[in-house]
Amino acid sequence: MAYTKFGEYMRILRIKHHEVMGDVAKMLGVSTPFLSAVENGKKNVPAEWFAKIAENYALTAEEQAELKNAIENSKTQIKLDLSGTADYQRDAAMQFARSFGDIDENTAKKILELLKRSNNN
Repeated sequence: MAYTKFGEYMRILRIKHHEVMGDVAKMLGVSTPFLSAVENGKKNVPAEWFAKIAENYALTAEEQAELKNAIENSKTQIKLDLSGTADYQRDAAMQFARSFGDIDENTAKKILELLKRSNNN
């Protein structure tokens, strides 16, 4: 079974606290199948889970950073708010979305570098 980074993090947390998936699902107020779908990347991690997990397990600042990173790296979908953007920005976002599945590693690296440069200006 393939876990996302969030799924791996939660599995380690469960083992560390001698819990099973059902215990965590109950704490989060969801069903075990829903939690499993999130851990396996079929669903995104709900935003409110971060605070619940951090509080329930009394995570240190470092552990909270690890959890945030795991959540971020486990996203399977993102929403992009295009309201208030210029036409050229909207066009670029839409073209990127249409082309996303065809982008190779080299092209992705070039895009990332370009975006990093524009953020530094």
